[in-house]
Amino acid sequence: MEKIIAGKTVNVNEEGYLTDFSQWDKSIATEIAREEQIGDLNEKHWEIINYLQEQHKNEVPLSIRKIGKSGVVDIEAFYALFPQGPLKKATKIAGIPKPASCI
Repeated sequence: MEKIIAGKTVNVNEEGYLTDFSQWDKSIATEIAREEQIGDLNEKHWEIINYLQEQHKNEVPLSIRKIGKSGVVDIEAFYALFPQGPLKKATKIAGIPKPASCI
């Protein structure tokens, strides 16, 4: 399914996650963050996004517990930066598939 995000046509699944990571860029991430009510992305958001993308590229399964132990952000700060489903929202913004650990 196609969707226009930040003026670019991208492929997404029924939940709005990008299905082709090569279509992702920072303008798309910024637009998805606004759609997800995150607001403007700050340095810490980008640090988490980069971490998630790196883990995805290395095929490491993601979970909130793993992110809390990553040293990038603690769980409380992760929830503060990405309220109401931090892992679902953060992976969507990062342009990677929703983790299996998310409902």
